Amino acid sequence: MKLLGYENGRLDAVDETILTTLVANARTTTAELSRAVKLSAPSVAERVKRLEEARVITGYTTEISPAAIGLPISVWLRIRPVPGQLERVVEIIRGIPEITECDRVTGEDCFLARAHLASVAELERVIDLIVPYALTNTSVIQSSPVERRLPPLPITTAE
Repeated sequence: MKLLGYENGRLDAVDETILTTLVANARTTTAELSRAVKLSAPSVAERVKRLEEARVITGYTTEISPAAIGLPISVWLRIRPVPGQLERVVEIIRGIPEITECDRVTGEDCFLARAHLASVAELERVIDLIVPYALTNTSVIQSSPVERRLPPLPITTAE
């Protein structure tokens, strides 16, 4: 299926406005988007549909504050599986609900995982699930001076 306008990451200023508006508030209506970009609602709906089909938009979400629901401790876990245990470590990480995201990374460690926990005892329990199969290094998150945001969007300009 050909997805016009989205091959090689090409977006225009209208797409940029749609994306930044939806990131700021995923509940923004098509009517509100159409006013923001000065296009008809059907045109905006079609653009959003194409952005979804091209997997530029991969979902809509609600963000919550872990601290507000009783998970005041957030950490980054650097995880280095012992030889031969990479797949086992992946299974373990996937099975720990406190781990909310995990990336396989280059460097000495194989994985960088973020976890939200109620207590240091919970952190110890999570680490204890992993350490038979991997070395870990934990960094407690003190604050987040840069919240999750969009990367710079590759916008094409009209010529």
